[in-house]
Amino acid sequence: MEITGKITHILEARQGTSARTGSPWMMQSFVIEAIEPGRQYPTRCVFEVFGEEKLRQFNIQAGETLTVTFDLDAREYQGRWFNSIRAWKVERVQLDPATGMPIPPAAYTPAAPTAVAAPAAAAPAAVAAPVVQGPVAPEPAAEGQGDDLPF
Repeated sequence: MEITGKITHILEARQGTSARTGSPWMMQSFVIEAIEPGRQYPTRCVFEVFGEEKLRQFNIQAGETLTVTFDLDAREYQGRWFNSIRAWKVERVQLDPATGMPIPPAAYTPAAPTAVAAPAAAAPAAVAAPVVQGPVAPEPAAEGQGDDLPF
């Protein structure tokens, strides 16, 4: 599935170590507001990008208009079900100045990609925290309190 829209919020990156494999992992969530003509209210969707390599490759910035291709999946945990919307492809989109609607990729030639600066040398476990735009998650409850979600 895919959605075209403007990135409105970039949520804080999460990272950890897999209990099963012992490998480190990293993921980040983004909010996209769909561009849909004729709709009175905007449609928003939160999607995830999993993996430090994909996060660097996509280099998603707030305010960009993108087409995001993603997979939908659901999983069960302790009798409750959770959806997962995981992006696997991200493309920059050009907007028509007259209508504000996306121009099909074949109708324009995108600018040459800009080089992404290499991250500063740091310890392997240290990752620069992105700027959180939008609502901030509440502080986690003290141990033994709160819900029992695995994420």
